[in-house]
Amino acid sequence: MIKKTTYPGLMLLMGFIAFSFPVWGAEVTFDVSSSIDWVSAELYSQTGFELAQAGIRIPTGRFLGEEILEEAFPRLIRPYILSIKIDSSSAVRDMLERGEISLRALDSLSLGAEKTPPRLSPDLTRMNGNYTLSLEKVSALINSNRRAFEPNRPLIPVQTADYTGIIVIANEELAVHGRAGHAFAEPCLFPKIWDTEMNLIYARNMFEAGAIGSFLMTRYAAPESIFRPTPSGLEGELEALLGPRPLRILARGIFGISPTDPIIDREDALKILSSENNRRLLREGRVLLVLDERNLQASF
Repeated sequence: MIKKTTYPGLMLLMGFIAFSFPVWGAEVTFDVSSSIDWVSAELYSQTGFELAQAGIRIPTGRFLGEEILEEAFPRLIRPYILSIKIDSSSAVRDMLERGEISLRALDSLSLGAEKTPPRLSPDLTRMNGNYTLSLEKVSALINSNRRAFEPNRPLIPVQTADYTGIIVIANEELAVHGRAGHAFAEPCLFPKIWDTEMNLIYARNMFEAGAIGSFLMTRYAAPESIFRPTPSGLEGELEALLGPRPLRILARGIFGISPTDPIIDREDALKILSSENNRRLLREGRVLLVLDERNLQASF
């Protein structure tokens, strides 16, 4: 979906900050579109404007057009960063409203986005730009300087193997705990995992950000990604993260205001909690959630 944002006199009004180019008195409309890929953990944004609206002529005004877009894009993509889902009940905007993160920090994230140099359209009438923001940077900002807590150990542990990763398969419609009906699990930055007795098995405060060089608490994949022709059923980055002997668990339900939190059998939960090695997998974020592929791409 394309969102058109108009700035009279090039006054960039997004949220609480105004940004202006006092030299020009034109009214410029920026076209902005964004999408999230939860598999690659990236936010993609495209934005551009008509050069004629700003009184810019090519070729002499090309540098001016590039400068306008470079200055504008942090404010233009801010609404999409604010829309990123943190957990089942909140998005980045909620953390901003609660004062848990600052607007300056969010704009620093925008400035840190990977960008292609602004470019002219083939007909030389528009200046366009593409930007990619890693969700890991968003996660690092939110979850920095947190001490990881151990999940509750079972009073009566069970015998269990030591695994190299944890895969929770939740790609089918699942019963929603506490509500009538079923739903497909949705991705977020910090999902919880519960067992069928509604004990909390995995949460944000159990993850040690950066423990293995990553700030992502969980990764996401479509079902076909876990059935590769390898001993582990995985390839590439997923195999490096989850190792040769991951524990595969079928979700039995879903929980949350938004259905982001899978529920697993108590028996499977005990396989994780009864082993120091397996509890370490939670702390290091060696966790993969397998969702319906239609929920792994989101457009704004």
